[in-house]
Amino acid sequence: MAQREKMPALCVETLADDYAGVQMRQIDIPTPADDEVLVRIGAATLGFPDLLMTRGAYQHKPNLPFIMGGEAAGEIVALGGAVTDLAVGDRVAVGKIGGGFAGYGCYRAATVRRCPDNLSLAQAAALSAAYLTAYVALVRRAHLQAGEWVLVHGAAGGVGLAAVDLAKALGARVIATSPSQDKLDQVAALYNPDVCLNSAEGFREAVKDITGGGADVIYDPVGGDVFDESVRCIAWNGRLLVIGFASGRIPSIGVNMPLIKGFSVVGVRAGEYGRRDPEKGAENVDAIWDMAARGIIQPHVCAEIPLDDWRQAFELMSTRAVVGRVVLCP
Repeated sequence: MAQREKMPALCVETLADDYAGVQMRQIDIPTPADDEVLVRIGAATLGFPDLLMTRGAYQHKPNLPFIMGGEAAGEIVALGGAVTDLAVGDRVAVGKIGGGFAGYGCYRAATVRRCPDNLSLAQAAALSAAYLTAYVALVRRAHLQAGEWVLVHGAAGGVGLAAVDLAKALGARVIATSPSQDKLDQVAALYNPDVCLNSAEGFREAVKDITGGGADVIYDPVGGDVFDESVRCIAWNGRLLVIGFASGRIPSIGVNMPLIKGFSVVGVRAGEYGRRDPEKGAENVDAIWDMAARGIIQPHVCAEIPLDDWRQAFELMSTRAVVGRVVLCP
């Protein structure tokens, strides 16, 4: 493939509100280094960090200009000279910070993973980050046991929906919450949690009644008032998992509450877990891909949107009008 051929790429050229610094460009298709493969990207997942990075509000701040997009999946179209264990035509999942919202991307061969035949490219792109977060949270950090009650907040979001799916697969009893009844109905149809609970007017008493005293594990990507109320409906020896702060408010807690109620507040950073313990990190990644290949977990993509229509995808994400993941398709 000639190096001067062009590809579409969604680039952040300046940091600005309302995505004013985001532009579609035609740029050169890259050439893989010896240890890389060139992938024709078929789908790339959109996440809240992507939106934050357009205005410099995320913890990772790439040098300008940069191509957006992390997790992606596609087909290998060229190999670096030192690559021997992959082939042109292989369907692969790839990921790095930036580069996914483009027609092609170069990735180190050691980091790509062949897609199971039972997953579409969109599903493969949507799997890794959400399910890895759920796996590290529930298995590594909470040591979830079959039969325990798991309260999943933000159950319609990407990481919340993955937690519902995974917790059910692990034999837990799952309460899925959302302030939207329509979203709860969709969650119920997808993964059949034991209880779907509309949290618009609170959830504390309902959770205590359902579980007979409190949830064993609470998975909280929301923070704010949701975290505050979760403290009031967690069981003795419970594990309150801090996933993120989608509500916009980082809550605080008096340490007398974990002392009196006998529960743990547990931080979850799936990527950092793997960096600190590479062996277990690799085991985590292998575990979720194996479960996906066997159909035990099934990532849900609610919308596949052409890359040219990126504003539509950004609007769906920013208004929280999604259940699961949104992918952009170059």
